[in-house]
Amino acid sequence: MDISVAKLEDWMRRYYHAVDHDIGSSGVRDVTVAELAAVCGFGLADLGGMVLHDSESFGGPGLRAALAERWTGGDIEPVVVTHGSSEAIYLVMHLVVEPGDEIVVVDPAYQQLYDIAAWRGCRLTRWPLRPENGFRPDLAELRRLARSGPRMIVVNFPHNPTGVSITPAEQRELVGIAAEHGSWLVWDNAFGEMTYTAAPLSLPEYERRICFGTLSKSYGLAGLRVGWCLAPLELRDRMAVLRDYIALYVSPVLEFFAEHAVRNADRIVARQHAHASRNRQTLLDWAETLPGLVRVVPPDGGVSAFVEFPRVPGVRELCRRLAEEHRVLLVPGDCFGADFGAFARLGFGGTAEELAAGLAAIEKLVR
Repeated sequence: MDISVAKLEDWMRRYYHAVDHDIGSSGVRDVTVAELAAVCGFGLADLGGMVLHDSESFGGPGLRAALAERWTGGDIEPVVVTHGSSEAIYLVMHLVVEPGDEIVVVDPAYQQLYDIAAWRGCRLTRWPLRPENGFRPDLAELRRLARSGPRMIVVNFPHNPTGVSITPAEQRELVGIAAEHGSWLVWDNAFGEMTYTAAPLSLPEYERRICFGTLSKSYGLAGLRVGWCLAPLELRDRMAVLRDYIALYVSPVLEFFAEHAVRNADRIVARQHAHASRNRQTLLDWAETLPGLVRVVPPDGGVSAFVEFPRVPGVRELCRRLAEEHRVLLVPGDCFGADFGAFARLGFGGTAEELAAGLAAIEKLVR
């Protein structure tokens, strides 16, 4: 069968470059090359001696070492550099699961985390984050769902699009559920470095874990299209074989910028966190002025909230009007699942000015 249309990406293809104010994306404010160079302490002249030859299948050694120092205690072996986390997701969903396998996936979710597997004939079991419970993860329900012994459990915390997260104790329970059944645990860490209500979670400790990360969400470097994956060595080697047919490796030019970013990650994320925190409060304050018209669960992390519009009969139409009449990007909730037509993903990671403009346009329409 044909693979399903990626609804989020289809919406972005239609409107992302046709608006003036983006409050639909899930990443922080984009930075310029000059800003990145200033924070990281390099100059463009440093690129002058670079020879534009191939990089390596698992990524250049400098970037892999930087990622290993940040995420694996210096162990470079499980690290694979990828074209965003999306390439890592694609590779894993082709190599770890087979037609007929069961996958338990958090719901709502980024579509790539489950529909590639569905396309390949896997059976999906959804672990619902329920709006009536503030989208709080119910580990007891996950334990019941996992009794069938799924091949894989797929989560991302802090969660896209709601921003909810779990505690370290809940993370350990999640690992225990996966370990009890020998399930692979896919941990999408795209938003892991941007938290507000607690310290960032460590990556889960588990021999059958697979972790994804990206420089798009918390760094403001979406245009680099650089991500990473941590995988057991046998899977890492198989990933290299498959990507030989797709992309081979990431450009050494991109890896140059990415390595500097990773080695200065604390400074970059701290700067982005400061303005995202202010924007988060702006969003929550704004929602309080519209009781009954909008509902927002305060995000624990990331830079998106899943906003409910109780009195709007068609949120997709609201998002369309925002884009076409007000040049404001908002993402309809049904991009994350058919049950979420009353919601929209609202991103607050951009500038304060575009957030204010976007909220004003929404208010005008919902009132």
